[in-house]
Amino acid sequence: MSEASITAPDVVDYDIGRILQALPHRYPLLLVDRVRSITLGERIHAIKAVSMNEQFFQGHFPGAPIMPGVLQIEALAQAAGILGIETMELAGTGKLVIFMGIESAKFRAPVTPGCLLDLHVEFTQKRSRVYKFKGVASVEGKTTCEVEFTAMMTDPPA
Repeated sequence: MSEASITAPDVVDYDIGRILQALPHRYPLLLVDRVRSITLGERIHAIKAVSMNEQFFQGHFPGAPIMPGVLQIEALAQAAGILGIETMELAGTGKLVIFMGIESAKFRAPVTPGCLLDLHVEFTQKRSRVYKFKGVASVEGKTTCEVEFTAMMTDPPA
């Protein structure tokens, strides 16, 4: 493969400040800690540092903490939100990328405290304000969650 045919990410390593500009989420529901790479209009690789200090570990499950699968999906959706907002150059405008549907979800392995959860999301379809995504979460190369979902770009509720 020639160098000309390799697409380089548009931006590498968003810090938390840049993430907070793109997403409305805040503690305790902000589930993206870093963006490793983003190719606008195509894909994103983000990271969630899973800590024992997460509130959900108090009840899921005491003595055997596992990150809930729905929160893995939420982390992937937040990464998709960053991809959508940054692609449309809408960071800081208040626009939201919200769930419309989950077409499929599969959970492959547990996520436990101390893990770095890799979040890989790509556009699979774009129509006006409605987007379809495919997301894969993994820890050290082992897939923990796969999901296909639909989201919409919208204004915040009044």
